[in-house]
Amino acid sequence: MDQLALLFALLLGAVLSVPVGDRLGLPAPVLMTLLGIVLAVLDFVPNVDIPPDLILPALLPPLLYASVRRTSWRQFAANKRPIFLLAVALVFVTTAAVATVASAIVPGLPIAAAVALGALVAPPDPVAATAVAGQLGLPRRLVSTLEGEGLFNDVTAIVLYHVAIAAVVSGTFSPWRAGLDFVLSAVIALAVGFALGWGTNKLMGLLDDATLHIGLTLLVPFASYVLAEELHGSGVLAVLTTALFLAEYATDADDVLIRLAGQSFWDVVDTLVTGVAFGLIGLELHNAIRTASGRWGEMLGWAAAIVAVVVFVRLAWLLPATWLTRRLHAKRDYDEDIPISWRETVVMWWAGMRGVASVALALAIPLNTDDGSAFPDRDEIVFIAFGVIMATLVVQGLTLPWIVKRLGVRSDTKAEKAFERELAVRAAKAARGRLKEIEGVEELPDEVSEQLRRRALDIGLRISPDLGEGERREGHEQRVRRVKRFRRIQGEMMSAARHEVLSARSEPGADPEIVDRVLRHLDVRSLR
Repeated sequence: MDQLALLFALLLGAVLSVPVGDRLGLPAPVLMTLLGIVLAVLDFVPNVDIPPDLILPALLPPLLYASVRRTSWRQFAANKRPIFLLAVALVFVTTAAVATVASAIVPGLPIAAAVALGALVAPPDPVAATAVAGQLGLPRRLVSTLEGEGLFNDVTAIVLYHVAIAAVVSGTFSPWRAGLDFVLSAVIALAVGFALGWGTNKLMGLLDDATLHIGLTLLVPFASYVLAEELHGSGVLAVLTTALFLAEYATDADDVLIRLAGQSFWDVVDTLVTGVAFGLIGLELHNAIRTASGRWGEMLGWAAAIVAVVVFVRLAWLLPATWLTRRLHAKRDYDEDIPISWRETVVMWWAGMRGVASVALALAIPLNTDDGSAFPDRDEIVFIAFGVIMATLVVQGLTLPWIVKRLGVRSDTKAEKAFERELAVRAAKAARGRLKEIEGVEELPDEVSEQLRRRALDIGLRISPDLGEGERREGHEQRVRRVKRFRRIQGEMMSAARHEVLSARSEPGADPEIVDRVLRHLDVRSLR
């Protein structure tokens, strides 16, 4: 098996892991990690030959962009307090705790190298958290907090990691310089993110073709990441800023085809790249195995100690942080997505799985320092890091569904339906309001106006069927049955038309491009 065949195996596994995970009730990223572990121990499977410094730029930008598409800037702004406590403060606390313990138990480990270890194992993976939370049907407030933490904690951790690595490599460390680098990294990333977001939004306005529009969205995350890194900013923060800007300002309500095609495209990208990323985590197991040759007992003990620190610190931080946030939340007038019970706090604690960023940072540790000597205890750091990743991702990932079920943590369907009903009312009122504006400038026959008014009501009822009461609901149900019958018959008619046009593709003298153009017109018509 060569590298290309291995990539194909991972892509195929990414597709199959989704239905298998749904059937088994397990997260697809965890299944892909297990597949990678199995492939790593097979003799005929080659070692992964990917430069460590390319893992983050190749995998993180599309994953972050796909995750941000499911949220909004206002949601982050409303939850800035819990996101700060988890994505910034908790990363610092975890890094400090891991560094303290690691320097104490690993003989000769410099404190700067211990900080690098703490920084690379501190951030829970945003992709794993989002995938697991969405699949388990957790409350939306819990999913929002996990998404916010996962998307922003890499920013803090990666900057801390680079500062610590620079201290080890150069042999010098300045707290003031480190603080300045941290601030400059964030400022540069924000500037790059906003600039690219603004420019992309303007360029999208010039592109009417859905293919070009979606192609541009694929390029933008990579451009944002690479440009920010070249300017010594945070690539992760730049991608998040660009994605949030586009999600807020580059959405046209009437671009139906672009929106539907874009959603399908990014769902495919998210599924495939996530599968490959977590498959690579399992495949990189051979690096950890090689470093532990002859020292299994000692190094497993160190890894177990750091795993305990990471897991315990998260719980010890979450309990008071959640309590404090709830107390402050009670004094606010706006909604904030926070865990509202100890059960949700436990689920949030156990969902802190490490993943892609931790692997990439561990493998990117340089081999030598500036004076030519070997990077101190590099093999030990890599082994401990992989121990934390495997323990949190596999053990916690496999047991999280059981814990969620055992604690009875479920999404708040009443609140979701209430919000859905509110949106249905707003949509129906907007439709009626626009109809009145049109009636004010155009003369419509009475029967046409009456039919359009019923259509305006149906818009809301189709979104939320319980919106109508009594006879209006019964009338709506009758209309729904008639519409379903009409659409079924219309669907069969359109199917016959598509089959006829498609058969022309194999006829002598038929131009395939013209056939595809007509078929596309029928496909778009079928979506309406």
